[in-house]
Amino acid sequence: MRILVLRALGLGDLLTAVPALRGLRRAFPDAEITLAAPAWLADVVERIDAVDRLLPTEALAPIDFDRPGLAVNLHGRGPQSVARLLATGPRRLITYDVWRENRHEVLRWCDLLEGYGIRCDPEDLCLPAVGARTDRIVIHPGASHGSRRWPADRFAAVARELPNVVVTASPGEVPLARRIVRDPFVGSLAELLDLVATARLVICGDTGVAHVATAYGTPSVVLFGPVSPKLWGPLSGPHRVLWHGRTGDTFARSPDPGLLEITVDEVLEAVGGVLCRESVSSARATSA
Repeated sequence: MRILVLRALGLGDLLTAVPALRGLRRAFPDAEITLAAPAWLADVVERIDAVDRLLPTEALAPIDFDRPGLAVNLHGRGPQSVARLLATGPRRLITYDVWRENRHEVLRWCDLLEGYGIRCDPEDLCLPAVGARTDRIVIHPGASHGSRRWPADRFAAVARELPNVVVTASPGEVPLARRIVRDPFVGSLAELLDLVATARLVICGDTGVAHVATAYGTPSVVLFGPVSPKLWGPLSGPHRVLWHGRTGDTFARSPDPGLLEITVDEVLEAVGGVLCRESVSSARATSA
């Protein structure tokens, strides 16, 4: 059987769908699973171990696929995403008919498949390790929208207090990153994944890099603003979420007022707590 899955969104969106994709793989071990998603995510797709083929597809664009045995809508609630999948002529379609607004993104897609008898493990988020831990601390100041970008001068103040800091940026975020360090890390997606996977700690906003840290079990401090971490934050693991309990416009150009309430001292205190906890855990593992 050929299965077509639509998730034509961003990095964090794809990583939150990993448990659902793996649930599909376990339910249909002999099927060919094709994921319709942006081409730039190819390096992530290769690491999921649940997808046979990436079909480059932009958000809500026509899907170049004909008559799948099963189409799965992990993109949204429709009607556009549903229409795109129906246009491929599937024998069967799995999609939402009743949408729950306040549901964590990982659980949302597991719930969908569970409703069709496909078991999923919401904790099955991890990607395969790529190497030993380093002493690098990754700071990623960028985000898809200004509402999620904590001010660069505050990131710079945090960076000055920490050792072995690497500031990461996409090509379009270089001017922002250079407000923190002179030479930010600007590499391929695969290089970014490897850097986060082996880092000692990640500090960032509510963005894809936070989900990469979760996928690799890398300790993190994540700053939330307009969106609740109950919807997009880490479900478990060595992570600390900072949020002042306010929601707002996630598409705004300026930093969310709730995000601005997070101070440099709060972030440094959270960093110290995460690093201390990890040091204690390592010491216990060594003594054992």
